[in-house]
Amino acid sequence: METIKGISKLLLSLQKPKTKRSKRFLENRGPKLTEDVKSAMIMKGGNTSQMVTQALKDIYSLKKPNAVLYKKKNITRPFEDSTSLEFFSKKTDCSLFLFGSHNKKRPNNFIFGRLFDFHVLDMIELGIEKYVSLSEIKTNKCPEGTKPMLVFAGEPFETDHEYKRLKNLLIDFFRGPTVPAVRLSGLEHVLHFTALDGKIFMRSYRCLLKKSGCRTPRIELEEIGPSFDFVLRRTHLASEDLYKLAHKQPKALKPKKKKNISHDAFGTRFGRVHMQKQDLSKLRTRKMKGLRKRKGEVAAEEQDGQAPKVAKVES
Repeated sequence: METIKGISKLLLSLQKPKTKRSKRFLENRGPKLTEDVKSAMIMKGGNTSQMVTQALKDIYSLKKPNAVLYKKKNITRPFEDSTSLEFFSKKTDCSLFLFGSHNKKRPNNFIFGRLFDFHVLDMIELGIEKYVSLSEIKTNKCPEGTKPMLVFAGEPFETDHEYKRLKNLLIDFFRGPTVPAVRLSGLEHVLHFTALDGKIFMRSYRCLLKKSGCRTPRIELEEIGPSFDFVLRRTHLASEDLYKLAHKQPKALKPKKKKNISHDAFGTRFGRVHMQKQDLSKLRTRKMKGLRKRKGEVAAEEQDGQAPKVAKVES
């Protein structure tokens, strides 16, 4: 009984902060209606090659400032034991991670993953077959923190279940902060992913706005690196129920449905207006000059007792 009471007191002490600083810290880590930008942990395993080490640094340069780079080696195997990843996730408040390793069975290995409630949700292992670093391509680079445009090409991204999750994970990893507006000159970084013949090709480009003789500029793409040729290896995907739970939004953020408003497939907005029943006998229409009656014709029709006829329009 004493141990149970001690555990309950410990839980109560953890829930109630004793200082204002700890209270602010817990509020910052707690759930919010609008979550902060997702940060990523970039770390290397117990055994890595020079290629993997340099590739991790290049990915870190693409993710800055929303990333944490661990320079020391971490002897862990995420697919077998993910407790160390969950520990570092709580410590740095990161919900994304990239783990690099190298061994004889799986050389030059990348593991992209994300966490939900500080527990591993998805992990996808990619092998590096070809790599060109940022330093090898001698061109001007994009400024740090530039939000990239993500382009996905290839049928597997739309048909295969694992490739669909990989696409969703890469979007979550590289999307950057959510912005309310976009300016044309700020769209200068493109990340292109192509799935073809069992491989994933990742290319990084810089948009160049050239003169075109009109208001719309001519766009050219210049490769700036890094460049990867990946091959899909192991996967650890969350169940459909857990995946839906991770995507659940609070009711306060859900848009309220408006009555009598609908949208078609192209996004055109339609509205339905309800009106009271009208008396058409009191409806006043526009009187045209050509349909007016002459005084002599109206008098003759009244003498004959016939209904007045509409006069013909004279040309």
